[in-house]
Amino acid sequence: MSRQGGLLTTAHEGLLPVHGSQGRASHNLPVNLGSAVFFFRKAYPQPRVLTPTRTDVLVLTPWLAPIIWEGTFDIDTLNEQFRLRNTTIGLTVFAVKKYVVFLKLFLETAEQHFMVGHKVIYYVFTDRPADVPQVPLGAGRRLVVLTVRNYTRWQDVSMHRMEVISHFSEQRFRHEVDYLVCADVDMKFRDHVGVEILSALFGTLHPGFYRSRRESFTYERRPQSQAYIPWDQGDFYYMGAFFGGSVVEVHHLTKACHQAMVEDQANGIEAVWHDESHLNKYLLYHKPTKVLSPEYMWDQQLLGWPSIMKKLRYVAVPKNHQAIRN
Repeated sequence: MSRQGGLLTTAHEGLLPVHGSQGRASHNLPVNLGSAVFFFRKAYPQPRVLTPTRTDVLVLTPWLAPIIWEGTFDIDTLNEQFRLRNTTIGLTVFAVKKYVVFLKLFLETAEQHFMVGHKVIYYVFTDRPADVPQVPLGAGRRLVVLTVRNYTRWQDVSMHRMEVISHFSEQRFRHEVDYLVCADVDMKFRDHVGVEILSALFGTLHPGFYRSRRESFTYERRPQSQAYIPWDQGDFYYMGAFFGGSVVEVHHLTKACHQAMVEDQANGIEAVWHDESHLNKYLLYHKPTKVLSPEYMWDQQLLGWPSIMKKLRYVAVPKNHQAIRN
């Protein structure tokens, strides 16, 4: 055991808490050791091998990916780990045509609840850059406006997201961020959404199908489409409005989905739920390394607030779909 700058270290234990003049542990204090920064944190309960954190929901997929529900993670521990890596998170959002009206609330609530305490770059794709609102941003957070074209049909706007994200992942995002979160703009953050979602590749359970059998999923069922999934296959139905992962994995996903949609178009077919159908096909054969519970994608107006949902984190904003899309 040796003493270095007020830290006790051992070969096995690494860092031990620094104690103040009264002998109390000083928690959450950053300490520099070379190029690394360590954060001390408050004491927390020991995880119990024989006591699951949740018994009312599935918390692990058959391929051993965690399903993220309230009560299944310790955010203080996770925050420390991602700060040690100096992680930067990119959040992509498309505010095209009338959808730009949702951007102010989206950004304001993201500042309150999304990746608080971490470095964030908001990538706003829009055909109306002059209409992007000025929203005060916290330290280490910035907004980048990227101009894209619009399309007559909202379906085409939605599907071309995959092409745009794929292109920018390869050309820009990989140089600027570690993870990408791809979100719909007609939503708001209502509660904490943090680094617990980050993984190589994550998808979010659709709030309308998390209780359903695979036969009820609205997969693309026509074999002529590249998004085709047979009736006897499928794990979950994922929402196209919230997915992400490392820049490399998001690039693979979006490129594959875009190429599949191009092939469908050449064959005169369009998947039933457009880019979401192709996302589900991709995640069936490229299993996500984390799955987010419907806490991360909810519509309280349609679905209420069942007791199984301890928190509603990212929620739909009431809207007139026809008026906004046309």
